[in-house]
Amino acid sequence: MKNLYTNLGLNAKLGLLALILGFVALFAGNPYRGNETRLNTKELALIVEKTVDHVTVESLADWIIQGRSDYRLVDLRTEKEFAEYHIPTAELIPITGLKDSSLGRNEKVVLYSEGGIHSAQAWMLLKAEKYKGVYILFGGLDEWKDKILFPHITENSTPELLKEFDKTKEVSKYFGGSPQTGSAGENSGPVPSLPKLEMSSPGAAPTSNESKKKKKEGC
Repeated sequence: MKNLYTNLGLNAKLGLLALILGFVALFAGNPYRGNETRLNTKELALIVEKTVDHVTVESLADWIIQGRSDYRLVDLRTEKEFAEYHIPTAELIPITGLKDSSLGRNEKVVLYSEGGIHSAQAWMLLKAEKYKGVYILFGGLDEWKDKILFPHITENSTPELLKEFDKTKEVSKYFGGSPQTGSAGENSGPVPSLPKLEMSSPGAAPTSNESKKKKKEGC
């Protein structure tokens, strides 16, 4: 394990560290204390190195726009936080409720919290329970806000970047976001408000507080 960790890249090491911290935090106050839990640390490191356990916010946004229903997006935050704002298509399941939830062991499950630790905790728990298709939303809701709702570009960016940002703006507006343009390091102005959970396009993916009901692929 030591040699394998040494060979990991910086991002992979940070990802592995987040998962380890999540594991420690989870089982220090384990809601399922008494159950034996085992994880293959070598397999864990390889998963982190290949980043196959992560879904980017850009990919998730694309799935939602396409109206895909082959995944379940799980919000691990509090009921109050979920009511204030959540990513469209998400369903609220606290960590303590994961084991008794309707999640299928063969379903694609994408987990997110505000940042990453709670997602790492939930990922560890579900992997220990033999859930096969468990993923973490890379950067969590913070990343969703930064790259989807309120993306930013400097005014002196290259034409190529500005052209690419035009696509980013369309995605942001689709989700009710507010693309930002300004000088590097500019932090002036009011903090953008989180959008209401409404879509702009007819026939778009559901965005109400009610979770989409998806056929279980397995148990």
